[in-house]
Amino acid sequence: MPMKAKYIVMSVFGARPDAVKMAPLMKTLAADPEIHSVCCVTGQHRQMLDGILSFFGIRPDYDLDIMTPRQSLAAITAKSLMGMDEVFTELRPDLVLTHGDTSTGFAATLGAFYHKAPVGHVEAGLRTGARYSPFPEEMNRQMIARMASLHFCPTWNNKHNLEAEKIDGAIYVTGNTVIDALSMTVRDSHVFTDPALRGLDFHKNRVLAVTAHRRENVGEALENICRALLDLRDQNPDAVVVYPVHLSPAVRETVMPLLGGQERIILTDPIGLLDMHNLIARSYLVLTDSGGLQEEAPALGKPVLVMRRETERPEAVAAGTVALAGVERAGITEMAQELMDSAEAYSRMAHAVNPYGDGHASKRITQAIRHFAGLSPEPPAAFGRP
Repeated sequence: MPMKAKYIVMSVFGARPDAVKMAPLMKTLAADPEIHSVCCVTGQHRQMLDGILSFFGIRPDYDLDIMTPRQSLAAITAKSLMGMDEVFTELRPDLVLTHGDTSTGFAATLGAFYHKAPVGHVEAGLRTGARYSPFPEEMNRQMIARMASLHFCPTWNNKHNLEAEKIDGAIYVTGNTVIDALSMTVRDSHVFTDPALRGLDFHKNRVLAVTAHRRENVGEALENICRALLDLRDQNPDAVVVYPVHLSPAVRETVMPLLGGQERIILTDPIGLLDMHNLIARSYLVLTDSGGLQEEAPALGKPVLVMRRETERPEAVAAGTVALAGVERAGITEMAQELMDSAEAYSRMAHAVNPYGDGHASKRITQAIRHFAGLSPEPPAAFGRP
């Protein structure tokens, strides 16, 4: 157990996207001589998590290793909560950091609350206002907000959401740490690890980078998405669809029969962080139901069509970097085809200003933690304008 002379900050996460976004922050915390940075992972996304930890050189101090096949939300939450109860008892952290809206994040926050340990919520204040969309993420982040003491909001809109809900605690606008991560991952010299990506000709073909796996889209909506991708392939002879398919059996049971073996549609297993970020950077267009890609792709100058009915990231829609395409085949196809046909429409989205950060979110969050801990007299200056 570390000496209490240092302020102990424990970062908890379990999913791959959260690992990507927490890694730059943990690097910054680790460099602070007055902070002892501790990492606890639940392993909620075991196979996809380990590669991220390896790339960033992060070795967890605690690994709960909870993942089981077809695990339920109740199992994720219960096993995470029980495992972290032991960690909190042993470590007694001064501050617990959770990220985003996963079941791991909710369980970590609840466990910290039971131990009366303050919680800092990274990527706070995102809302759709729809209880079951995304499910269970919308309620996870609302419940986390009620228990957290520090709220690190990517944008001013996120801050206003928390203020409207009369959330307690200190609220900071910091930008999103994923923009910090991009500076470590995107390289002109990158050679793809995945052989299927290594053979792509990004000059000859317009590559459509796709991710679709969200729980509420599984079923009819995901079938619609797959058929829209086939339409776009058929309507654009130079289009190549690249779709890293989530390992979830429910996703694969829909995607593989519809898209497997199709010409100019490349299906891969989930790809590594470097491959993914560099794929986005070299692609023509991104189609996704993911949250993180709505922030990452605009930072790389790529238009994003969100295949959902709503988004908790309206700033990107307002800025023009993202457009909501819905989950109907015709709507997705029509919106994507406009970007394939119209250089003007494409340029408007590609050159809109990304509202999510300047690459210094981790520094702002660390400064806020130092201020909260009494290690620094000044809080950080806010990112952006209200």
